[in-house]
Amino acid sequence: MSDRARRAASATDAAGVRRRVARTSPKANAYRTGLRRGLISTRIMLTTPSEILGTLIPIAVFIAVLLFMQRGNFDGAAVGMGAMSLPSIIAMSTLFGAVMGITSLLAMDRTNGTLLRSKSVPGGTTGYLVGEITANAIMSIVGAILILVAGLAIFPELEFGTPGRWLLFTGVLLLGLVATLSIGAVLGALINSPKSLGVVMMPLMILIGISGIFYPLVALPVWVQWIAQAFPLYWLGLGMRASLLPDTMAAVEIAGSWRVEWVFAVLVAWAVVGLSLAPKLLGRMARRESGSAMAARRRDIQRQWGV
Repeated sequence: MSDRARRAASATDAAGVRRRVARTSPKANAYRTGLRRGLISTRIMLTTPSEILGTLIPIAVFIAVLLFMQRGNFDGAAVGMGAMSLPSIIAMSTLFGAVMGITSLLAMDRTNGTLLRSKSVPGGTTGYLVGEITANAIMSIVGAILILVAGLAIFPELEFGTPGRWLLFTGVLLLGLVATLSIGAVLGALINSPKSLGVVMMPLMILIGISGIFYPLVALPVWVQWIAQAFPLYWLGLGMRASLLPDTMAAVEIAGSWRVEWVFAVLVAWAVVGLSLAPKLLGRMARRESGSAMAARRRDIQRQWGV
């Protein structure tokens, strides 16, 4: 009997009734639905005036700060402080958008019932999470490209004219997104409500301050340098600087080099840890969602905020 005949026989029961056989698994269908949801959300964000302004205004602020910083220079540096900080600004905006974007979204949707409603549809929770992560990733890439294009137009001393640098920028950006989005998903699964977002925001701001975003990390005490190097932001910024700045600027980095191999090694390590923890924590979070838990969360917020 051929494969086609066996499939036809398996689709027919003892009463001779023809039954439809699913061609795709429920999980694959949930992922496909989530990707479609993410693309729709992205299209809405890219065509809504308020969302467009919300994307462009921070970029304009970043560029204004870089132009102001361009007046300063390090002795013997090939580029000004503005151009030197541009790659780190891209890294900072990528990490902040990925981590806080996913964390705040999960916290809000647990409170307003969006996550609970997604459980009523088969594979709905998976589709919801895949969709939101997809939309956040696309918007982060769009933001990084906009800052990059503006920076290349303003700072001619940047070096981004070879395929090697393009590939390095792309690889670091995509790997950094995987690492930071998974971290955001882990934190979002642990945060119960929007009132707890400060628990994530404050350490993140401290991390930005010590990760060499606006000045070389070697200017800080050695023990602070070790703390900064334990987190992905420093390495994401270092990889961006390696792809955009002249090679002579590596002299102001730790060990006097870009350490590209360590950039990928640390980002991969964080990505593996995040991808290992996120599905388990998100699954546990979704299973614990209930109407009573959401109502209690709302009452707690109303009591605290006086509404």
